[in-house]
Amino acid sequence: MNPSDTNWSRRDFLGAAAMVAAAGCAAPAHGPAFASAPRRRTSANDKLRIGIIGCGSMGVANLDACASQPDVVVTALCDVWQARLDPLLERFKTTARAYRSHEDLCAAADVDAVIVASPPHWHALHAIDVCRSGKDLYLQKPMTLYPDEALAVRNAVRAHDTICQIGTQIHATEHYRRMVELVRSGYLGRIGVVRAFNVMNQGPEGLGHVPDSAPPQGLDWERWVGPARARAFNEVIVRDAYHHGSFWDFSGGWTPGMAPHLIDLPHWALELGAPLSTNCSGGRYVLTDLGDVPDVQEITWQHPNLTVTWSMSMVNSFGFDFGRGTRDRRIGIYFHGVNGTLRTNYSSHELFAEGDLLAAAPPPVEPIPPSPGHEREWLDCVRSRKQPSCNADYHCGIDLAIGLANVSYRLGRAVRFDPQSERIVGDREAARLARPDYRAPWRFPSEYLAST
Repeated sequence: MNPSDTNWSRRDFLGAAAMVAAAGCAAPAHGPAFASAPRRRTSANDKLRIGIIGCGSMGVANLDACASQPDVVVTALCDVWQARLDPLLERFKTTARAYRSHEDLCAAADVDAVIVASPPHWHALHAIDVCRSGKDLYLQKPMTLYPDEALAVRNAVRAHDTICQIGTQIHATEHYRRMVELVRSGYLGRIGVVRAFNVMNQGPEGLGHVPDSAPPQGLDWERWVGPARARAFNEVIVRDAYHHGSFWDFSGGWTPGMAPHLIDLPHWALELGAPLSTNCSGGRYVLTDLGDVPDVQEITWQHPNLTVTWSMSMVNSFGFDFGRGTRDRRIGIYFHGVNGTLRTNYSSHELFAEGDLLAAAPPPVEPIPPSPGHEREWLDCVRSRKQPSCNADYHCGIDLAIGLANVSYRLGRAVRFDPQSERIVGDREAARLARPDYRAPWRFPSEYLAST
């Protein structure tokens, strides 16, 4: 299925209906049950009632973008850390209620749509409970951390007719639109390889060695860890997304943190979907800090007639054409075509010809309309009931690619995937690693997969 195609087959429809029926019979094992609520019909004069799960810096930025709109009212705020909840509650005290449990927020009758900006290890459960409760969803990237989670979230969005935008804000920029148009014009000729990277240099000391400690008052650490493996509190983990990106159980490392932004461009421009084969090598070669994620990863994704690569380093920031000589964080994407190469990042680009093969100007293509803003687009789609551009169906291929790469990294071998059946091929151990082993009492929502 084309990742941007929202016209389902009869099989898709029946499968979604079966999932709705199964989900209706299956109360979540991690908190109080709530029934799937009927969706409120909003008129042009109704304000959209927005809630948020996860009140860290990125979530607050998403919420601010929504709250600035005249047709939005903030009605619900949820976090397991009182210190992050209280400042937002003070700002929205005339309209919003505070919750310490996301299930209670999902059960609230005065919420139409929810921003999920919790730590990544919670994304799948939070997103699916939002869908199950009959509310629409803005889900921060990474969409999930495991391939089976990606499929379950996408299927829950389908099954509950949820409007879902994945929070890769770069997708809304004018620059990315122009790059997609350039690639789709055929100007570069047939493209055989796309290379993307994210590099930085934390030095061998990395984040250092801050000792574990008791959690601060007002933080429900047990709930923060949730379905992940139990571990002692460490203040480095909860500082922000940059810091918990060094802890595997909570982030999957820096590839899930940054690759969604970078490989979004080739997936969009070339309509890639999930890869056929994924191979990831790397390791923790240099860092000696308290983290446990790889400091180097090299990934190769095989698509039909195309190879996409990803380089991630936490210990060297050489950025090829995008900078060198000082420690910095650098990103880039290269499209290598038979006529020439396009190099680009979030805001700039340059073309390199193969001889005189780029002598003519690029041919015109149908322009991609501008975005009103990533959050505004989501709000408009909540009203229109049409999926936004970075929807769960589209982004699932990106999330699968990243999740499969981490499975390959853990196994030390390539993983083959069948995009038609959406299953790992001929590798039981890889299939097992594609699904997280949630800590009790949380459980994986297997009712949202066709086969468990």
